[in-house]
Amino acid sequence: MDSNTILMTIALLVIFVIVLIVISGVKIVQPYEQGIYMRLGKFVRILNQGLNVVFPLINQVVKLDLRTEVLDIPRQEVITKDNSPVNVDAIIYIKVTDPKKAYFEVTQYKVATVSLAQTTLRAVIGEMELDQILSNRETINLQLRDTLDESTDKWGVRVEAVEIREVDPAAKVKDSMEEQTSAERKRRAAILEADGLKRAAILKAEGEKKSRILQAEGRRQAMVLEAEGTRVATILEGQGEAQRLRILSVGAASMDSKALSVLSMDTMVKVGQGESSKIFFPMEVTRLMDGISEYVGSAAKSPDRAVSTIEDIEKAFGNTDDILGNIPKPEEIQAEAERIDAMMDKELKESTGMVDKDNKGRI
Repeated sequence: MDSNTILMTIALLVIFVIVLIVISGVKIVQPYEQGIYMRLGKFVRILNQGLNVVFPLINQVVKLDLRTEVLDIPRQEVITKDNSPVNVDAIIYIKVTDPKKAYFEVTQYKVATVSLAQTTLRAVIGEMELDQILSNRETINLQLRDTLDESTDKWGVRVEAVEIREVDPAAKVKDSMEEQTSAERKRRAAILEADGLKRAAILKAEGEKKSRILQAEGRRQAMVLEAEGTRVATILEGQGEAQRLRILSVGAASMDSKALSVLSMDTMVKVGQGESSKIFFPMEVTRLMDGISEYVGSAAKSPDRAVSTIEDIEKAFGNTDDILGNIPKPEEIQAEAERIDAMMDKELKESTGMVDKDNKGRI
């Protein structure tokens, strides 16, 4: 090997060593990282993102990721306050805020944070009952985050969030919960059914009550109308009978004894036409027969009597309109009946309104 070859080899080695030295003195930090620069076992400074020049060969640079990291808390069994075993697992979100503390204050801050989260989760779950755990996950998440963030602050690590992923009770506890849920559903169904029957009974009773009220009101209105009709009929019948008697009395004023005898004979004939075997006369028959025989035997001796005129009758008894009285016309009777019907309808509406108002007040 000649001297030129040896020199070439030495030159290459020198260049290679120089390149290694230069490379070891240049450190590139990514935008999401920070570097801890140590020289001969002593902390020097924090390296920020970009190109950083350090003392070659005797330096040590540790890069830490500043992005939010997701750590999984392993599944573990926890005994709740009411002695119910449950399996719980969760995830936590952490971020390095101080690389110097995260490297020098704790060994493997990720492992330390997960271990702390496990013990804290067990402590928090153990102070709560199973029903509270299942219904208050958000509260548990906030409590875990606050506790962990306070403990990891001295490590330069911030706990941004904690989320319980699953709460799985033991098989026996699940069976008991299913039985309890089934019993609760049956209880609610029974309550709803009873409430429905109660409401139905109330509505039925209210309907029957209203029906009875309306029926009673209808009967009352019918009785009132019937009584009113009977009253009007009685009045009209009495007026007619009174007018008939007045007319008879006025007409009888012009009759003489002969006419009365003829009427008496006619009455005897009508009485004899009856089916009864016994006849009672409200007068002495012999005197009646004497009057009839006297009329038959001596009719020629009886002087004729002049027929009375309207003026003679009014002179003897007074004005005929005063005697006969006011005879109602059919139009007046119809108007009176319509007035009574309107009055009954008004009373019926008022009673129905009072019933509806009373039902609304009770409802």
